[in-house]
Amino acid sequence: MARPRKKLTVSETKPSVPSDSSPPLTPTVSSASAAIASDSHSTAAVAPIAVVSEDNIAAVRAYLLGLQASIVSELERAGGELFLTDEWTRAEGGGGISRLIEGAQLFERAGVLFSHVKGKTLPPSATAHRPEVAGRPWEAMGVSMVLHPRNPYIPTTHLNVRMFVAKAPEGSGQADVFWFGGGMDLTPYYLFEDDARHFHRVNQAALDPHDPSAYPRYKKWCDEYFFLKHRNETRGVGGIFFDDLSEPGFEEAFALMRSVGNAFIPAYLPLVEKRRSQPYGDRERDFQAYRRGRYVEFNLVFDRGTLFGLQSGGRTESILLSMPPIAAWRYNWQAQAGSPEAALSQYLTPRDWV
Repeated sequence: MARPRKKLTVSETKPSVPSDSSPPLTPTVSSASAAIASDSHSTAAVAPIAVVSEDNIAAVRAYLLGLQASIVSELERAGGELFLTDEWTRAEGGGGISRLIEGAQLFERAGVLFSHVKGKTLPPSATAHRPEVAGRPWEAMGVSMVLHPRNPYIPTTHLNVRMFVAKAPEGSGQADVFWFGGGMDLTPYYLFEDDARHFHRVNQAALDPHDPSAYPRYKKWCDEYFFLKHRNETRGVGGIFFDDLSEPGFEEAFALMRSVGNAFIPAYLPLVEKRRSQPYGDRERDFQAYRRGRYVEFNLVFDRGTLFGLQSGGRTESILLSMPPIAAWRYNWQAQAGSPEAALSQYLTPRDWV
């Protein structure tokens, strides 16, 4: 096992202990329905009809391909190792590019996935809140990624940005309909409060130019979605999440989605650089594996995108690339009171970070 021994150059070298100045909020669970794109979810509110052109679709595809390439380039630079490339096609239409690395020094497992897939008929699970588009041909495209670092002091993270299009039936005289979704969240094993604040501040800065009310709404939505009901805890310290975004029109909705995608590297990579030299041993790795088990539980029990993909004949290798390489479960295990491991549980409830 790799055990870096360099001295830290950051001001904070021990995980944070919760302070009384940040009282936790009570989480609730959204009744959102499943959407098509991997890692996607949808709001209970009915979004209005929104028109999109083929040029619009092409522009989104070009942006997403560029985003995937730029993120992979930054991660390769940080880790000093190259990602593999796996191009694939889907029998019903479309395909994707999976960029991944496994067993590396910095990232034990990481996947940055682009997909642009098409289908002939929208299933009922994708139209529960959009009955007007039921049965239409569809296409979905997005970039979805999960990074599982080797060092337990670096948090796991997830990003997804996507667009969904319900195509008008040929000869119907109707218009194509679109909506955007996305977000990012942070799952630490040993929490540093400064890291959580930085992550949330970058997300807020990305959204404020579009709508100052967006960050608190999307942050709350993220807290509600990434919640393990059977454990009564959040998956991590949250971030932002949005879906069914089509107002005030394509250009503004697309601009907001781009701002979220572009914010990922400045939100996350500084945390990697700050924590990558933190020494660790078997104790930290064991706790990391234990907490990764919760990540697996959420993805297989609650994540609607994962469940839809597995149940609808999606590409299994891509869907399960979000899983950690090593995870563990222990019967009724409790961290020792006062330990850094015990401190984490006090953060696994929604709280304000900015």
